[in-house]
Amino acid sequence: MISHGKDVKVFSANACHTLAEDICKYMSLPLGDSVVTQFADGEVSVSINETVRGSDVFLVQSTCKPVNDHLMELLVMIDACKRASAGRITAVIPYFGYARQDRKAKGRDPISAKLVANMLEAAGADRVLTMDLHAAQIQGFFDIPVDNMHGNIVFTKYYTEKFPNHEDMVVVSPDVGSVARSRAFANKMGMGLAIVDKRREKANCCEVMNVIGDVEGKECILFDDMVDTAGSLCNAAKAIHEKGATKVYACATHGVLSGPAIERIENSVIDELMLLNTIPAPEGLNCAKIKYLDVAPMFAEAIRRTYDEASLSMMF
Repeated sequence: MISHGKDVKVFSANACHTLAEDICKYMSLPLGDSVVTQFADGEVSVSINETVRGSDVFLVQSTCKPVNDHLMELLVMIDACKRASAGRITAVIPYFGYARQDRKAKGRDPISAKLVANMLEAAGADRVLTMDLHAAQIQGFFDIPVDNMHGNIVFTKYYTEKFPNHEDMVVVSPDVGSVARSRAFANKMGMGLAIVDKRREKANCCEVMNVIGDVEGKECILFDDMVDTAGSLCNAAKAIHEKGATKVYACATHGVLSGPAIERIENSVIDELMLLNTIPAPEGLNCAKIKYLDVAPMFAEAIRRTYDEASLSMMF
């Protein structure tokens, strides 16, 4: 791996083409000429239609649903650029799939996040640039540099402008597993912190939602890294609303929005859900509560700093 290539080239597969175009606009660069399709049997076909020899190549691809198709597109694009003598290849993965499978929860479980890390390295990636890994320790699964950016920077700016006087507001972690990231966000915002603890008191009984912290009479912001089926988020919102929260806002970096998620959010007590566009909005999304913030400026700046060998930590 060289320090950096002779120039910057950004390419995109099919998962988040619009985000890649926006990144290039902020960088005043054209999006690289490439075509990613499938053969009749479903195999991935990649064509890079311009030279990448000696270039610093950035491949933008979220591994969102269909996860396996998008992951395979990224791996084949990396291989294509490596065999075309790219100077350095950075996999820009706004949403890193399989990140929830980061440990053995029971016997004979796979650690799929490690497998994906191995595949990216074997394909020829020299670096990985991503945002809000579900588990920060996944960076250690790689033997190449991994830059894990923080989406709370975007949310901090949004809520500071939306609520200039927010001293009495509270950040709420929807479960115990999200406490660390919620605490970091609360510190940035200068807000208090509350936690929703979910447990079953005995078998075959409904889950009891215990709220740790004071939310009565306050506006709350539920903070998480992703919204998948939205069950935990909506249940947490209901719990703090029953404890006296006057308004319930929510934000998460990755809007996976699987299955009944959109319907649940629409019917919940959540007043507004802010997501980042690391994953494109579902086609035909018709939910006034769900809104998106743009991460293209952050990724454009990170790519520029990576090429210039400048510090990314200064961004945060």
